[in-house]
Amino acid sequence: MADGIQISPALSDALTVLGAAGVVIPAFSRLRISPVLGFILTGVIGGPFLLGGMTGQYPWLKAFSITNPHGIEPFAEFGILLLLFAVGLEISFRRLHAMRQTVFGLGGLQMLLTGLLLGAGLAMGTNVGPAVVLGLALAMSSTALVLPIAGTTTQVGRAALAILLFQDLSLVPLLFLLDGGASSNSLLTTLAAGAAVVGGLLIAGRFMLPPLFAQAARTKSPELFFSISLLVLMLCSIATDWVGLGASLGALLAGLLIAETDYHAEVEVITAPLRGLALGVFLITVGLRLDLPAIAAQWPLLIGALAVVLLVKTGVTMALLRWRGRRRGVAVEAALLLSSPSELTLIVLGAAAAAGVISTAQAGFWTIITALGLTVTPLLAAFGRRLSRRIDPDALSSGTGNTAGLTLIFGFGRVGRLVADMLDTHGKPYLAVEGDIDAVAAARDAGYRVIFGDVAKGDAVERFGLRDAAALVLTMDDPVLANRLTRTIRAACPRLTIVSRARDGAHAAQLYKAGATDAVPETMEGSLQISEAVLVDIGVAMGPVIASIHEKRCELRALIREEGELSEEPALGRRRQELSGG
Repeated sequence: MADGIQISPALSDALTVLGAAGVVIPAFSRLRISPVLGFILTGVIGGPFLLGGMTGQYPWLKAFSITNPHGIEPFAEFGILLLLFAVGLEISFRRLHAMRQTVFGLGGLQMLLTGLLLGAGLAMGTNVGPAVVLGLALAMSSTALVLPIAGTTTQVGRAALAILLFQDLSLVPLLFLLDGGASSNSLLTTLAAGAAVVGGLLIAGRFMLPPLFAQAARTKSPELFFSISLLVLMLCSIATDWVGLGASLGALLAGLLIAETDYHAEVEVITAPLRGLALGVFLITVGLRLDLPAIAAQWPLLIGALAVVLLVKTGVTMALLRWRGRRRGVAVEAALLLSSPSELTLIVLGAAAAAGVISTAQAGFWTIITALGLTVTPLLAAFGRRLSRRIDPDALSSGTGNTAGLTLIFGFGRVGRLVADMLDTHGKPYLAVEGDIDAVAAARDAGYRVIFGDVAKGDAVERFGLRDAAALVLTMDDPVLANRLTRTIRAACPRLTIVSRARDGAHAAQLYKAGATDAVPETMEGSLQISEAVLVDIGVAMGPVIASIHEKRCELRALIREEGELSEEPALGRRRQELSGG
């Protein structure tokens, strides 16, 4: 019976991919290890050089291996298109126009100088032509990995985006150079046809997409939204690929077109699950390329070559970013993040081998280098972030200085930012502490007084000078951490005003019991404000509405007092009631 069970290659490959998404990735996330490494390791373990190569001896391993690596490559390519589509959703034509000098200036110099330096080193062991091609191919960096790590709104992300956009655009002329039959006329013809197609897509998108998405919104059908989004993505990708500009440019253009509509946020949310899974498949294909026997046979040469590529790219990118006025920490972090080769490198290597510019052996060697580089990208990102904090402490310092009279805000998300705005409106000095380094950088760019610090670690009272502070506001959406901080800080600072965000009434009761001066349940306060607004809008007089709101708030105070076993009613809304004359 067991011998009669047959698992098709497609089903076994799907089982491996979905198993990685459903089991391996949550496990890596729980261990605080980048899921990128989880997907790549899945490709290594399930690929032809480990489990996949043992299926002849152990047929049951087919259920846990990828038997047809080329079969999943189209879905991996689709994942890259979805990523570029998402990048387009996050940026607008106005922002893209503002970045043009950075894209063609910084991006062009980075690729040219890196390609020439790497090519010059490679020319010592081969002809100049193949060396230059290899240098330019290795100069490219991974859009698929860098942008999900850095984003497009942080200082590091903005610098990386400019460089990556130029590299993506340069793929078309580079492939033309590798085509022996291509002439300058054919290149100009392609560019002219491409300009016409892009222009047509822009006009069509401007007038057709808003009513199309409006109709989808009226149906309230997520499936229709999803289908239209994928249709726009595929049509734009096919159109640009048809004229020779590559499908990636069309995917980016599709995102830009939808970003100009009122529905871009909905599209981004709906397509996110498929984008994550498809990108995971791409990362699995990277793991499949890691030829473990070849790596073991020539690992010193491979490690040395990868180290040279990483060092050259890091040095050139860091120098150019510093030349363009970026802070030291930003320059170092972005340079390390961009130092690995790219998925585009694999495309160029394949085209160069097919054109006879480089040998099959050379293409195989540098393919392994590229796969290894993509594998270490998350590690380089983490290292770059830590190094950035060390060499540029003034930019993101965790020192608070004199906190006398300051209101300290722990956590600087949407709630913390609003609290800071109100304190600033009334001229009250504050200092915010945030554990996300990118959020700190973005907040500082916006003019807020924010420092980097992990409030969950160490003695928060001493580290942030809470004994001299005027008040402490806890805005993080972590009930356990808020309870622990409130209890610890109240024990050390009996007279400090501690105002905390609470998830609900039960959490507010826990916070009051731990020593909070005020705990604001966001669900309760939001419900009361909605109730007040709707009652006034439907014609109920303001006086009775306010009285009933105060009465309801008193009931809530009594419930919280009972649940928290408090000796007196909590301060929930009491000051508001007293100030309004209730």
